[in-house]
Amino acid sequence: MGRGYAWLDTGTHGSLLDAGNFVRTLEERQGLQTGSPDEIAWRQGWISTADLQARARLFGKNSYGRTLNSLASDQETQGTTR
Repeated sequence: MGRGYAWLDTGTHGSLLDAGNFVRTLEERQGLQTGSPDEIAWRQGWISTADLQARARLFGKNSYGRTLNSLASDQETQGTTR
């Protein structure tokens, strides 16, 4: 595995908790969402920006919805569409 990847062993209750804490810390400090199927689909061109915005509305004001909305807003600011 290269840079940007981490192997997290989750074979015990304690290691599962450690992995969860690692991911939470990473997301909060980096401001990134990990494991977002909606973002992946959008970046791959499988869904449009309008579809991404619809998904953002579906998740309302939770952090996942805010992240999706931010992606769509950044896309509109750059003046390109998908």
